[in-house]
Amino acid sequence: MMTVMVLCYTGPVTNQTPPPVLRFAPSPNGHLHLGHAYSALLNASIARELGGRLLLRIEDIDITRCRPDYERALREDLAWLGLEWDEPVRRQSEHFGDYARALDRLQALGVLYRSYASRKEIAMAIAGQEWQGDPDGAPLYPREALRAIDDPAQHGPQAAFTLRLDMERALELAPPLGWKEYRPDFTAAETVPAEPEKWGDVVLSRKEFPTSYHLAVVVDDALQGVSHVVRGRDMLHATAIHRLIQHLLALPEPAYHHHPLILGQEGEKLSKSIASKSLRALKAEGATPGDIRKLVGM
Repeated sequence: MMTVMVLCYTGPVTNQTPPPVLRFAPSPNGHLHLGHAYSALLNASIARELGGRLLLRIEDIDITRCRPDYERALREDLAWLGLEWDEPVRRQSEHFGDYARALDRLQALGVLYRSYASRKEIAMAIAGQEWQGDPDGAPLYPREALRAIDDPAQHGPQAAFTLRLDMERALELAPPLGWKEYRPDFTAAETVPAEPEKWGDVVLSRKEFPTSYHLAVVVDDALQGVSHVVRGRDMLHATAIHRLIQHLLALPEPAYHHHPLILGQEGEKLSKSIASKSLRALKAEGATPGDIRKLVGM
């Protein structure tokens, strides 16, 4: 008998509509920069205007790069900006069981499969071909070319594998999907059609990380009762994957707003990986919280 997992917000039952819930969810793998400051301040501002709550979530599924000292630093930086959030703070690394149960549910639906191919084997399978990429530019997984490698009969029980979403099967179980993309004041929205097929068979779990961002963010938002997702436009297209997973797991659909990004002097996206100047560095140079607000247009 199949056990159906139910993910839901389990707050008090009342006749009143619960207040909106927003979240700021950084990864503690480096120091926060102006882009983070803008997103955090915008979430706090919208939560205040809507009479809602702001959560802080630590997205630390990459336990090899995320560090406690970075988490302490980001808390200090957010407090310096004048932000407050509800406690307790959810750390993804403490909730791998929640993601495992979601994977079990997807497995029961028949929308997951094991991928044993290495990055080198994937690259060899598409070498010399004009191969379609996903919205982030990564090549779609060449499942047909790797069927022999991905045959579980060719591998022992200890072989490392990645769990991928069988996009074709998943789409058979879902109606046409979309989401409401709201203005910053959440008074008006347009419907954006979701096109998850553009992402191909996305990774939902791998040996070194028992969940992916796509799965964890959907599960976390549901369990925390997040009603309004406010994040950067670099995540706009990924919402198609999130809407599909929400449908498969029978989870609620939040209201979305994808805000403009804060760019560097050369028009580049700010990033920890390219050592964009951190809030800590700006503070050390004498910047005040008011200066940071002006720098990000608030």
